[in-house]
Amino acid sequence: MSSIRLFILSSFVELGPMHGHRLRLEAEGKLVHLWTDITVGAVYGAMRRLASEKLLRASGRERDGNRPTRQLYEITEAGRSALDALRRGGLTEVWFKYDPFDLALTRMDAALLAELPALLGARLERLRAMLDESQRINAAAREHVGLAKQWALRHTECRLQAEIDYLTGLLASVPAIVADERHPRPRKPRTPTATDAPSAIS
Repeated sequence: MSSIRLFILSSFVELGPMHGHRLRLEAEGKLVHLWTDITVGAVYGAMRRLASEKLLRASGRERDGNRPTRQLYEITEAGRSALDALRRGGLTEVWFKYDPFDLALTRMDAALLAELPALLGARLERLRAMLDESQRINAAAREHVGLAKQWALRHTECRLQAEIDYLTGLLASVPAIVADERHPRPRKPRTPTATDAPSAIS
């Protein structure tokens, strides 16, 4: 699933033929950097790739005053088919990425065990600051976007809050974790099988 491909192709359907600078202004105006993983400046290279794949095609040139002549593009039928698949995939596919934090938590040495409360506390404060900043920026943006985009902005806040709740509970369990790492309780031996879940931790 490519967010930038979805944004570009859907913008061409909505706005018709345009050049890369117009598309960049559209990305900035819709504040996509606040609620997607799109870097606004990346639209130029992504447009060229879509054109090379024949999902966009050149449709003329445009010159505005003394500015340089710009190449216009439009979406193709193949681009419309690709857009339909991207829209459906974005709404139906679940995207989950494992956090390296979890591996690091299970691979600590004695020195890190001693630092664990401070390390987790610092991580928690950074997440709280990220949530505060996200809420501040999103609150200012909400009056400029529709209801669907308001919910998209809220998604990031909910994910940050869930991480804060997790770390708050983890911090409360640090004394028990440290004790268990230093004096492990008996573990049952287990034999991995082909049906083990990929997320299982021995």
